[in-house]
Amino acid sequence: MLFITWVGGGVSPYFGLVAFLILPLFLIVAILIIPIGVWWERRRWIRTGKKTEKLFPVIDLNIRRQRITLSIFNTAVFAVIIFFAISAYKAYHFTETTQFCGKLCHEVMHPEYIAYERSPHARVRCVDCHVGEGANFYVKSKLSGLYQVYSVLANAYPKPIPVPIKNLRPAQETCEQCHWPGAFFGARQKLITHYLNDEHNSPWQINLLIKIGGGSPGTAQTTGIHWHMNIANRVEYITRDSTHQDIPWVKITNNKTGVTRIYNDTENPLTPEEVKTLPKHRMDCMDCHNRPTHIFRSPSYSVNLALLTRRIDPELPNIKQNGVDVLTADYGTTDEALKKIEQKIWVLYDPENYPDTVLSNATIEQAIKTLKGIYATNFFPEMGVQWDVYADNIGHLNSKGCFRCHNENHQTEGGKVLTRECLTCHTIISQGSPGEVELAEHPEGLKFKHPVDIDEAWAEIGCYECHTGATP
Repeated sequence: MLFITWVGGGVSPYFGLVAFLILPLFLIVAILIIPIGVWWERRRWIRTGKKTEKLFPVIDLNIRRQRITLSIFNTAVFAVIIFFAISAYKAYHFTETTQFCGKLCHEVMHPEYIAYERSPHARVRCVDCHVGEGANFYVKSKLSGLYQVYSVLANAYPKPIPVPIKNLRPAQETCEQCHWPGAFFGARQKLITHYLNDEHNSPWQINLLIKIGGGSPGTAQTTGIHWHMNIANRVEYITRDSTHQDIPWVKITNNKTGVTRIYNDTENPLTPEEVKTLPKHRMDCMDCHNRPTHIFRSPSYSVNLALLTRRIDPELPNIKQNGVDVLTADYGTTDEALKKIEQKIWVLYDPENYPDTVLSNATIEQAIKTLKGIYATNFFPEMGVQWDVYADNIGHLNSKGCFRCHNENHQTEGGKVLTRECLTCHTIISQGSPGEVELAEHPEGLKFKHPVDIDEAWAEIGCYECHTGATP
């Protein structure tokens, strides 16, 4: 099997499992039989009275037969040592591969692996983020892996798989090996296209600058969103829940002056005893970028993107609303979902429902194909996984995200408030539907305008309270 891998075969993760992990165990057992046999035979000699003074063989290199026997024995020992060295090396690299992490336990890791393959980090190995460099975390990861193997064999794993917040390595030792907040500056432009849930799937665009900021205290002022990243300040917080969505206490320390500010949730504050006993977490990349790779897109986002890229024709009446509806229906299995999505779309676009519109079968078929693709890569009913199972803390559209702290409920004793003002993180350059775009005329940008007239309600509640990912 080693030879097959040397000539380029054995690409299956199950082949590697047998070749590098299972078969070497049999060899180890076989070698252990030798000292066990010596011990057993010695006991038999003693029990049967055959014990002699010479318990070990007498080696005389002047005897040709013994020289040959010893040479064969030494050669075999050397070969076994070389075999173990190669097997250990191969086993180490095999357990570091993406195929080992994502395909070996195919049912358990299927959702995460599919999301990984479609993510911005699809060319980064799993271990580069989940383990990192150094023997310390390598050993920890393998020890925790033993329990995971047991969970799979005993079918004792939870569905869905919980987020591994507790045992993640600090982001400074993983993420920041490639991404360096101290070298980030300025703002990033982003154009967001949203399609309304009307018959014409009316598009609405917001063109804005996201003030990512960053910077180094020694060369420039630290500003923007990456101000949080322990560059000039240390941010700590206490959370009440395991997913870090309820954050009632925040402490900010200036790294240069040592001055601290503590913000408490005025609506639901912690008691002094809770502040003393609950663990304090140091904020890092993963507190916002908590889904950097295993991303499950919401139905609304996915259909918007499909309409924008014309994988679904925007001329198909009500396809935004209908597409989201068929995706969010309750299905028992993926196969059932793919069959029913196709059936429902054909029923919805029966010519009798749109007597004044010419419906192209090719357009409908393309929409069905795209919707089935969206479902197959974002919904996994067998594992209980879909877009709303894991909170995504980037932004604040479908999850609390920034509003976990920036909700204007967190205040210091002196009355200083963690703001939720839009202009703190964004500058809106333009917004509106095509042909009716409003352009900014001053550096501060535009005041946000909701695509649907809801008066000022958008400023009083969090976006996530209405935008669940299954709604407009």
